Amino acid sequence: MALYSEKVMDHFRNPRNVGVLEDANGVGTVGNAKCGDIMKMYLKIEDDIVKDVKFETFGCGSAIASSSMATELIKGKPVEEARKLTNQAVAEALDGLPDYKMHCSVLAQEAIEAALEDYESKQEK
Repeated sequence: MALYSEKVMDHFRNPRNVGVLEDANGVGTVGNAKCGDIMKMYLKIEDDIVKDVKFETFGCGSAIASSSMATELIKGKPVEEARKLTNQAVAEALDGLPDYKMHCSVLAQEAIEAALEDYESKQEK
């Protein structure tokens, strides 16, 4: 059995939604000091819908694939649905990750949560 699924390899080789979103109204950055991965998520939310999402990730293939898949799972979705995204859903959408790489899907979830918190803090002002 291969270490990584075809979906993981595809999202690593051809990441979706990579880059900076200049007009983002929610930005979240998270990292894992143990492995060195850093993820930054940019959200453009309009009318309570995630209209656009981009990411920048410094990390391994699993981190890049997890970031890419997470953006695909929330793009075009209501904020409430994006808030419910779990690392398990990211890993399942990638047809699984090795146990020792599950922290990458956790980082993707946390980056989205951080970006949503940033967006909400700006709405309160």
